[in-house]
Amino acid sequence: TKSAPDQPEPDIIQNAIGVFGRWHWWVVLWTMSCKFAIAWHQTAIIFQAPTPNFTCVDPNITDPCSKECPGYEFDREIFSETITTQWDLVCDKYQLNNIAQLATMFGILTGALVFGVISDRYGRRGPLIAAVVLQTLAGCAAAIVPWFWLHIVLRFLCTTGTGGTMMTSFVLIMELVGLKWRTTVGILYQIPFNLGHLSLPLIAYYIRDWRFNQFFISVSTVILFAYYWILPESPRWLLTVGKTERATKVLERGAHHNRLPTSHIKGDVNSYVQKKDLKVVAGGNIFSLVATPSLRIKTICICFNWLVCGLCFFGIAQFMGELGGNIFLNVAVSAAVEIPGTLVSIFAMEKLGRRTTLIGANLIAGLSCLAVAIVPTEPTWIKTALGTAGIFGLSISFPTVYIYAGEIFPTIVRNVGCGTASVFARVGSMIAPFIAKPIYGAQWITPMIFGIIPIIGAILCIFLPETLNCKLPDSIEEAEEFGKKKKEIKKSNDSSLIKETST
Repeated sequence: TKSAPDQPEPDIIQNAIGVFGRWHWWVVLWTMSCKFAIAWHQTAIIFQAPTPNFTCVDPNITDPCSKECPGYEFDREIFSETITTQWDLVCDKYQLNNIAQLATMFGILTGALVFGVISDRYGRRGPLIAAVVLQTLAGCAAAIVPWFWLHIVLRFLCTTGTGGTMMTSFVLIMELVGLKWRTTVGILYQIPFNLGHLSLPLIAYYIRDWRFNQFFISVSTVILFAYYWILPESPRWLLTVGKTERATKVLERGAHHNRLPTSHIKGDVNSYVQKKDLKVVAGGNIFSLVATPSLRIKTICICFNWLVCGLCFFGIAQFMGELGGNIFLNVAVSAAVEIPGTLVSIFAMEKLGRRTTLIGANLIAGLSCLAVAIVPTEPTWIKTALGTAGIFGLSISFPTVYIYAGEIFPTIVRNVGCGTASVFARVGSMIAPFIAKPIYGAQWITPMIFGIIPIIGAILCIFLPETLNCKLPDSIEEAEEFGKKKKEIKKSNDSSLIKETST
């Protein structure tokens, strides 16, 4: 007799509140709205810290960086005030201008990691609210302080909140939405970021003083304080850590708003607890991601692909250089390129799966960059078109690795896993300028590096399981076995087919 293949385990969350109802729409739209501010804070430095043309206030001194120059006069035709003009960050202080950019990216890196650990221990809702409050208050304070180094500290704290908001909000959405909508919602979650990036040039066009610009993008997030009354705790996390009564209340509330029966939920939760033999457990930590062999391999492969996205996306964009002309138009065009890639990834992940989509997107980016390294300099539009194709491929990779990380890591360490992966993306974005504009080396080396790294990422995807339409793993044990069962079933079926053929 042949044993029937294992049937997928019913998802208790989906059984209670449905796949995607009115309550889902309400929670998801509110949660996604934080992505506008995430985009603003992550990219506002473009308009807050440009270095305008400047001369010495003493017309007799032609070299403004001369030690004899008592001060500087800046060209304020485009921006009335920037961080550069505010604190004279030119000449021997020029590197201090880059400190603001470093503080921004390092803050996002820190927030993703720290809030990832906190939210796996204390839930998704509380840390998300705390991250929003930190982002708002520190961001507003950074706009009004008169001292440069205090501004840097506050900018770091602000973007720490930004990093925490980014990762925690995504994980909360992934744990609420049913299998059928997980891919679509997970990718649509990126659209507000694209729109925020696209709207930033418009904000900067009308607000050309960096202080007012910083204050506006920070104070706008006060509306997100409503999360305290609107957002629920993740019922999946509550069940995983043994808080069954709170999980039942959240599920009953969601089912009520989705106009679904609630009488069966308490019994289903109790049955689930008995079947799983759940115990109250503390959240995992970063070491849990490499504690078992299979999960260790998955963690390495996913983290490297996040590094690919952070390093190559920002690096290629910087390598291509400015398009020339209007800075507001240039940023808007680069932001608009991301939207088609994000939308394409919806179709690709649903039809081709996560692994195939990520492999294909990385190959598009890698091969395009390798081509940039070997095509002739003239005509220039060829290199520009190939570079744009590389950015397009990476705009597919970014939402794909978001979804992939949210599905591969188990509930008990999902935020830690996604936060750790995001750290690799931020590290990549910090390294990118040094590769994009190297001090030494031939010009073809830069696109060659940006071409090889995505191809390595594509190769590592071979070691990742496909997660399309799979139940999210909750424990370390489930994550360790995730992907193995399908291989065993396929191997068993192949063996049976060989026996039947020989007979």
